[in-house]
Amino acid sequence: MKRIVGGLAALALALAGGTGMAAESPGVQVEKLMESGASWDGRPYVAYPSGAPMLTVLRITIPAHSALPWHTHPIPNAAYVLSGELTVEKKETGETRLLKQGDVLPEMVGEYHRGVTGDQGVVLIVFYAGSRGLPLSQQ
Repeated sequence: MKRIVGGLAALALALAGGTGMAAESPGVQVEKLMESGASWDGRPYVAYPSGAPMLTVLRITIPAHSALPWHTHPIPNAAYVLSGELTVEKKETGETRLLKQGDVLPEMVGEYHRGVTGDQGVVLIVFYAGSRGLPLSQQ
């Protein structure tokens, strides 16, 4: 286990600092899936919440023919589509985006939106960057 943790730490340092450590590890490949300073509708993220950082990662499974309730997020987060398809809708404008397996979405902060599935369900991995005591979403 120690060897794996050390290898992950070296990779994280290489990615963060650009030291080239990943290049020194044979077989290691790095693919940036997303980098964004704005949510999918183009609205910039303005700040992280104050307080002690709290990272949360959820695996969310939504069955076919489902609609999540309209909700907002008080914190930046990003969703990765592990499998299936999901249409995200912005309540204010009706703007939509279709997500498929392998897509990454920078989610909205402070804007009402929801996810809707069609004939396929979806499995998401969602990464939240918040602070202790803040909810991940609100209705």
